[in-house]
Amino acid sequence: MTNTPIRAIIVEDEQNNRENLQRLLSEYCPAVEIVALCSSALEGRQNIVELKPDLVFLDVEMPGGDGFSMLESLSKFDFEVIFVTAFTSYAVKAIKISALDYIVKPIDTMELLKAVDKAIETIRGKQNNTRMLNLLNNRSKQDNKKMIALPLSDKIEFVEIMNIIRCESDGNYTFFYLKSGEKLLISKTLKEYDELLSPINFLRVHQSHLINLNEVKSFVKTDGGYILMKDGSGITISRQRREMVLRVLHKNDFKER
Repeated sequence: MTNTPIRAIIVEDEQNNRENLQRLLSEYCPAVEIVALCSSALEGRQNIVELKPDLVFLDVEMPGGDGFSMLESLSKFDFEVIFVTAFTSYAVKAIKISALDYIVKPIDTMELLKAVDKAIETIRGKQNNTRMLNLLNNRSKQDNKKMIALPLSDKIEFVEIMNIIRCESDGNYTFFYLKSGEKLLISKTLKEYDELLSPINFLRVHQSHLINLNEVKSFVKTDGGYILMKDGSGITISRQRREMVLRVLHKNDFKER
């Protein structure tokens, strides 16, 4: 089973990009067999249904239909997806929240290898692609109902964003503090989660602290000033961020004491 080729298709509207990706895969990823090159979302959908690939390299935006719409038109997801995109805004953030792999054009060979290795491991482990379902569900949910996939050492934990109280940096790791009382250690930096969560009512108040504004109880002016969270934890505000943080708190009508 481990020597069985990973059957893949490429869905990309630009011919040069399709051929470049095919060349890189042929040269650096011998375990991947390209079974179709598709120039549109419609052609990609047809080949997914007919060829039943293990892996799909998918552009986000294409004439005649984007990658998300194509996926939503399918009845099931029994394949892995690696998005290949020139866009680093909302689409990429949505993908990262759901822990899906993505590669930003122009393609970096090492990033491609890492993404392919991860997809192959998942495919050969016969795991259900719950991350893809989570991505599509997230698109129709309100921000506070969305899920985030947190990669632990032995599994991927899916957590509702509204259940996160705060995140705390520990070098190249991040602690997540949840309403349930759980404390999860994730092997990614706080900066990554700041970029993902700040657009949905989280605020970086210190180099080491990212807080859920919905979980703030009050701003305490004594002892130099700090934020009191609903779980009783006190969060220091950095001098550099103090003015910005106070402005955000006042805008949201938080109490001072």
